[in-house]
Amino acid sequence: MSFQLRQVPLLSRVGADRADQLRTDTDAAVAGWSEAALLRVDLRNQVLVADGRVVLDSAAELGAAPPPDAVFLGRIEDGRHVWAIRGALQVPDRADVSVLDIRATGDIFDDVSAQLVSSAIALLNWHDNARFSAVDGSPTKPARSGWARVDPVTGAEEFPRIDPAVICLVHDGADRVVLARQHNWPVRMFSLLAGFVEAGESFEVCVAREVHEEVGLAVRDVTYLGSQPWPFPRSLMVGFHAVADPGQEFVFSDGEITEAAWFTREEVRAALAAGAWNNGAAEAKLLLPGSISIARTIIESWAESNL
Repeated sequence: MSFQLRQVPLLSRVGADRADQLRTDTDAAVAGWSEAALLRVDLRNQVLVADGRVVLDSAAELGAAPPPDAVFLGRIEDGRHVWAIRGALQVPDRADVSVLDIRATGDIFDDVSAQLVSSAIALLNWHDNARFSAVDGSPTKPARSGWARVDPVTGAEEFPRIDPAVICLVHDGADRVVLARQHNWPVRMFSLLAGFVEAGESFEVCVAREVHEEVGLAVRDVTYLGSQPWPFPRSLMVGFHAVADPGQEFVFSDGEITEAAWFTREEVRAALAAGAWNNGAAEAKLLLPGSISIARTIIESWAESNL
């Protein structure tokens, strides 16, 4: 009754050197600024891409030193430092450059670009919503090259917040899987069950609780598969699969799920072959998430397995 992920989720792959030692070495970080690359992320968390890579500008165009709101992402293969800022995208007059929202698609990225974009969005989203101390409400300032914020009065540091969430493929131990649809999703668009981990709760307990709350099923044999950062705004998706009895009735009690059903392996394989819901599969009987999500990686791995 077990299977493993057939590949590492796109946003979980090792790409750039995070070079975390440079976050507190201000002199070294500033020394690399003149040759550094710059990743721009707009207010909609979109970036520019060309030829399968994120477009990087020259950081020196912003001045002789990193601006206070810039965040350090690490080093790329040629040794250059990479920083990110929030700002309007400067789209060049080139046919090969396009604006990309990774929530829609990200499979065109190489591993380095995927890591840079994921980290940049997560950090910038955190800064946008962490400008005041959670302790006393005092205004805070960026520190550690964007990896912390500091209360200038007390010196107290705050670090980027990560919200863990579970995502689970529920199957019958054979050839059927539960897929569900939220009320605000397109018709025929289905995915796995997911939810945020509550205080004092393990991942496995969260899986059982969320599945029961969302569709009324009791599950067993909860098994870890893998994880993926999801920077919208700051989640870490932790993937599992679990077994449920198809004889149980679906009950939608928390208002998030409007529809759920058991699908056969062949139906899932057909949907995967049709492509992602936002990439040419509009006429398919069943629409599944895009390849940027760990949900699709889990579904593909189950569909290819022989439980």
